[in-house]
Amino acid sequence: MRFAPVPVALPGLVALSVGLLAFLYVLLLARARGRRAPRSADSGRRNASIGWILVQGFGIAVAGLGPIVTTRGSVSPLALASAAVVLLLMLAAAALFDSASRTMGRNWALVARTRGDGTLVETGPFAYVRNPIYAALLLILLALALACGHFANLVVALPVFALGTAMRIRHEEAVLRAAFGVAYDRYAARVKRFVPGVF
Repeated sequence: MRFAPVPVALPGLVALSVGLLAFLYVLLLARARGRRAPRSADSGRRNASIGWILVQGFGIAVAGLGPIVTTRGSVSPLALASAAVVLLLMLAAAALFDSASRTMGRNWALVARTRGDGTLVETGPFAYVRNPIYAALLLILLALALACGHFANLVVALPVFALGTAMRIRHEEAVLRAAFGVAYDRYAARVKRFVPGVF
């Protein structure tokens, strides 16, 4: 069964584009910081999460997959409000990602690994949730569905994203436990994965 896209106005698409550019900028900054750090020897383990990165990415892509139908005529207050929500979600995602990657500093990497000189990060957004970067990616997924008018796609996009995220977390937690042992267990017992004090 195929769902027709909900018509959207151009301001929402412009807001999405601005937000994507902001996120790309902070991602490139994080990559530049990560390149300056020394490499670790656990290359086999760090490559194990690449498949789950692709699953996460597919979940995000599904949120915006399909034709985009734009409205004609003047821009309504509802369209402007929708654009504001899209921009807020995207800028929040960029800010959260930037804060988390800056807090991680040289520890940040696209795939799960630890560095020989790495430390367990418990400050910044990591003092409240263990996976702020994945929370940022979820905000992008929601903004994409809203901006493109593909709300029905969330029925598939959210479970696919959740699967990729759960498997990445499982792998990353194993890497962190191997590297930091009891210190990581204490941190995990104190700080929830996504929602402070809840989950």
